[in-house]
Amino acid sequence: MQNHLSSFLDFLSAEKGASGNTIAAYRNDLEQLAKYLKASGDGKGWEKVDRVLIQDFILNLKERKYAETTVARKVAAIRSFFGFLAAEGILADNPTEGLASPRVGKMLPKAITPNEVDELLEQPCKRATPEARRDRAMLELLYATGMRVTELVSLDLANVSVDGKNPFVRCTGKGAKERIIPIHDQATEALEEYVNEARPLIVRNKDEKALFVNRRGERLTRQGFWLILKGYAKAANLRDDVTPHTLRHSFATHMLRGGMPLRHVQEMLGHANISTTQVYTHLATEHVREVYEKAHPRAS
Repeated sequence: MQNHLSSFLDFLSAEKGASGNTIAAYRNDLEQLAKYLKASGDGKGWEKVDRVLIQDFILNLKERKYAETTVARKVAAIRSFFGFLAAEGILADNPTEGLASPRVGKMLPKAITPNEVDELLEQPCKRATPEARRDRAMLELLYATGMRVTELVSLDLANVSVDGKNPFVRCTGKGAKERIIPIHDQATEALEEYVNEARPLIVRNKDEKALFVNRRGERLTRQGFWLILKGYAKAANLRDDVTPHTLRHSFATHMLRGGMPLRHVQEMLGHANISTTQVYTHLATEHVREVYEKAHPRAS
């Protein structure tokens, strides 16, 4: 059994280019299966393993309170291993053929509170540099629209309209799908100030199309924005795990709490399927329940 396992791990490394961490995880998962089989009296060889034994192993993992993601990873390792044994002719049949992978529930996104958002957005206002004005415009726009950070840094000057009665931003999302998102007065003001007063002081090439540029006058990167946000989040005494996606989650959650229809939130986020947006309804509903229970402690 150990020889076959070693051959499989060598295959992962040489043929699949798997990382050292992946190989170590697969080794651990498959050795755990081998120990389980031995303890159950069926450890004489991989050819003795059938689907019932594998399903028993999976059930045992769940009974021992393994996380869903961990169980799913172990099942993936087992399926890959037995697929390899069958392909090599070591096994006549693959016992994992048709074996369903465990469903891993979606983790609810973490949002910060409106007060925390306000505190975050106030941080750039404490500085008077052109970069700080840029940062304020980026944070205001990200929270006002729920855009992905990649969409934000990909914006060109031509994608933003702040002169008319109905200011908007035009962004391109996943699948090259374009959407137009209206922006409110506060974000519009921050953008106008940046474009008219700050950006000309940062950009070096007059032909530069990028809306948001770094100190070299070139398009700001995702990593660059992440570092900027991290600095402001720390200054605002927010939790360490605040990321650009946190503002997207917060936007969606706050919009739903404020009564915006789910379909409208879906359109603004650029979700192809409304079921993706529905995850935020759990956060909004949980918030309402918590507020009610605090106001009516006996009712809870």
